[in-house]
Amino acid sequence: MSDAPVLTRVEGRVGHVTLNRPHARNAVTIGLADGLHDALVGLAPQVGVIVVRGAGGTFSAGGDVDEVARLAEEGPSALRVLFERFGRACSVVATLSVPVVSVVEGHAMAGGFEFMQASDIALVRDDAVIADNHLAVGQVPGGGGSQRLPRLVGPQRALGHILLGDRLSGRQAVEWGLAYRSAPAEEFEAMVDTVVARLASRDAKAVARTKRLVHEGLRLPLADGLALETDVVVEHLADGAAERLVRAVRSR
Repeated sequence: MSDAPVLTRVEGRVGHVTLNRPHARNAVTIGLADGLHDALVGLAPQVGVIVVRGAGGTFSAGGDVDEVARLAEEGPSALRVLFERFGRACSVVATLSVPVVSVVEGHAMAGGFEFMQASDIALVRDDAVIADNHLAVGQVPGGGGSQRLPRLVGPQRALGHILLGDRLSGRQAVEWGLAYRSAPAEEFEAMVDTVVARLASRDAKAVARTKRLVHEGLRLPLADGLALETDVVVEHLADGAAERLVRAVRSR
């Protein structure tokens, strides 16, 4: 296997991204952050869905402490590069036309949890260990967790979780709305395959437009989001979707 920090492959309409630092529990370095960003951007035009998972049975333990220490010695401008590059990898997910699915087993801690939050859909094993543990070691979230988590679960639950760092199981992540579905170890791969295959089979234009509506709409007042939805659905139907709808209904 290559020693590159991020690996990619394409199988049909599915793009696979593997965080490939198993010796460090796939901890985030500048190289991994850049590789993740470039993999997502490079695969999106080729496939219908992108799956991100970690090598070695764990998702990601967060930032690489050795790299953080080295960059800290070089000063704030060097440290900023790590967080800006990882933030770029997380933020690009919302701009892509295809869904990005985080497949989480083992640990998703700190930065690993933050990328999970940034993904479009998260599939988790029941026994996964998920947490923002920055405060447990006297640190501050730096991969978007202080901003995304409150938007996903509300400020009360988010701040309590970040400050206390309690560990969540995969099942709890689903209960909190942080993951779409979980499964026990013996059923996990089958569940992932089923969900990913269904996503890959969807109409590409409909997926891209729906994803755009959700991500852009979250930044808009409700009235503006509803107006955007009307514009997009009219555009979609006029772009051939109306004919496909008629054929689908008549073929039943």
